[in-house]
Amino acid sequence: MNQDWILSQQVGRVLTLTLNRPEARNALSTDCLALLVQHLEQADADDGVGCVVLTGSARFFAAGADLRELQQQNVAVTLTDRRPQVWRRFCAFSKPVIAAVNGYALGAGCELALASDIVICGENARFGLPEITLGLMPGAGGTQRLIRCVGKSLAYRMVLSGEVIDARQALVAGLVSEVCVDTLTLEKAQWLAAVIARQAPLALRAAKAALKQAQETTLENGLLAERQLFTVLAGTEDRREGIAAFFDKRSPEFKGR
Repeated sequence: MNQDWILSQQVGRVLTLTLNRPEARNALSTDCLALLVQHLEQADADDGVGCVVLTGSARFFAAGADLRELQQQNVAVTLTDRRPQVWRRFCAFSKPVIAAVNGYALGAGCELALASDIVICGENARFGLPEITLGLMPGAGGTQRLIRCVGKSLAYRMVLSGEVIDARQALVAGLVSEVCVDTLTLEKAQWLAAVIARQAPLALRAAKAALKQAQETTLENGLLAERQLFTVLAGTEDRREGIAAFFDKRSPEFKGR
C-alpha cells in the first residue's frame, strides 16, 4: 500500500484528503480505498477535525475501481472480497464529508461522491456509472444511492446505458449542491467545510445521523430517530452555550460536550 495515494492537509478544523494516483486516474483500488478510510477513522477520533473535504485532481476526481484488480476476480474471490466492508467503514464516518469534484467521477468515483454528504463540483465535472459497458453493474451503492438522489428515470438511464452527465445536469438532478468555476471548486468546498466545522460537534453528528435515517428507513421511524437525537442534545453543554450566545448577541464557543 502506497501511503502517498492519499494526501492529507489540515487547516483549522477542516481536513482535506486528496486522491493521488495520477498514473491510474485516481482509480479506487481496494488498498487505496482502505487507506482513505484509515484517514477518515483517524479524523473521526480527532476532536480537532470538524469536517472533511475529499478531492482529486483537475481532470479526475476518481475514474472508477481498479480494472486490473477486478480482472483477477472470480465468483469465489468476489464473495470473500473485503471491499464491501471497507465501504461500510466509509459510511460509518460520523462527521460531515464534502466531495469537491473536478473532472471525471466515474464508477467507484461516482459512488464515492454519492456516499459523501455534500458534493460541490466544477463546470468540467462529469458523473457516471459506466459499469454496464464492461458487462458489470455498480456494486458499491451506485444503484441504491443514485436512484434516491436523482430519481427513477435518470438513475435507470445512467445505470442501464452507462451514460455520463455533466455538471449542470447533476445540479438540476440534485446530485450536487453547487457548480463552481473549476479553479474555485476546492476553495468553495473548504470554505463550506469551515462553516460547518464551526458548529457544535455533537449536534453535527446527530444531524448527520438523522439525515441518513431519512434515506434508509420509513418516515415514521425517521421521525422517531430524529426526536430521540433532538432529546439527547437537550442535555449537552453546547446546546446551553448556543442559546446563551444567541441571547448575548455573541458567537458561541462550542466544546463538543
